Amino acid sequence: MQSSWRSPMVVLTCGTIILFISFGARNIFGIILDPMTESTGLSVSDFSFAIGLQAVIWGLTTPITASLAERYGTARMIALGGVLYATGLILMSLVQTPIQMNLTAGLMLGLGLSATGFPIILAAITKRVDAKRRSLFLGIGSAAGSSGQLALVPIGQFFISGYGWAVTAIIFGCLVALIVPLASAMKDPKREAADPNAAPEQKLTEAVSEAMSHRGFLLLAAGYFVCGYQVMFLGTHLPNFLTEAGQDPWVGATALSLIGLFNIFGTLIWGAMGGKWRMKYLLTSIYLLRSLVLAVFILLPVTPSSTYIFASAIGLLWLATVPLTSGLVARIFGLRYMATLTGIVFFSHQLGSFAGAWLGGLFFDQTGSYGTIWWIGVLLGVIAAALHFPIDDKPVEKAQTAGT
Repeated sequence: MQSSWRSPMVVLTCGTIILFISFGARNIFGIILDPMTESTGLSVSDFSFAIGLQAVIWGLTTPITASLAERYGTARMIALGGVLYATGLILMSLVQTPIQMNLTAGLMLGLGLSATGFPIILAAITKRVDAKRRSLFLGIGSAAGSSGQLALVPIGQFFISGYGWAVTAIIFGCLVALIVPLASAMKDPKREAADPNAAPEQKLTEAVSEAMSHRGFLLLAAGYFVCGYQVMFLGTHLPNFLTEAGQDPWVGATALSLIGLFNIFGTLIWGAMGGKWRMKYLLTSIYLLRSLVLAVFILLPVTPSSTYIFASAIGLLWLATVPLTSGLVARIFGLRYMATLTGIVFFSHQLGSFAGAWLGGLFFDQTGSYGTIWWIGVLLGVIAAALHFPIDDKPVEKAQTAGT
């Protein structure tokens, strides 16, 4: 039986704080890119490759981390992730070569993020609420990441301006270390070991096999690739895009903060809508709207005003896919192996993140422009919208017996 102090609201609160720190710290790389490449001699593509590598490792190890959390306990994995994440940030302050960047910002942060990110935290939160409120609670958890981006990006810019990027990395490493004590609230080994609503005869390998043979699951994963591409490209390269367009560095930092601010509302609104309307149609709408917003911004002159309007609009759509995608996985396949199955879908998201981060830097170094890679993001959004429309979102038989 879970300890009395680990109530659903305590788990929700601590989980959202963990996401606030984890996701907020992750989003400082967009404002670190320019000063770090200038002081270390790393190229933009060197930096971008490390961030892309981070995304791939994050995605590749998330299903493994999730399955270990379901077997050995969520709290242990989150604490371990917090240690790796904090250590990686602190060591990153010493980076001088591409290999060092890949080992710290790429490998260590990727491993740390896999244990402190959305799949594990949202799965832990989801198991405490009923199906009717599930999408809303997923929206609340997802909004926590955005509030971290809102608060920590301008703080990061303040420290970079006053003390440099290396000191900023150390400060953020110390902040991330707070995840370790917070992880104790997520401990619930009995519930993690055996969800009472799950079909007892289904094993993890059977659940994964069932999902991988489900056409809707594969379409959902393919669409999530596009989400990763768009979000990581903008998060990594939007500040540099704006600087190259003649804008002050604070415009980029403000834009990222506005994205975080409006995404708080966006994830809550779209998450609540997911409890009333079919989530696959909401996802179709989100991807179409993203493409529209991206296309309009690139066609207009870049000014602070146009940037802030763009950031606000894209913020309403930024992580709106997270509660809906996680909610669809839970609806179709049930809760027992939700963290693992969501982690598999998230791996596709992170492959897209690698493409968005690395190709953005590669195209910029080779052409001096982000134009082509930006329009690829517009096209991919339209494709993602088309992929979600035919998803079969009916619960599978085993998920029905498991409770959805």
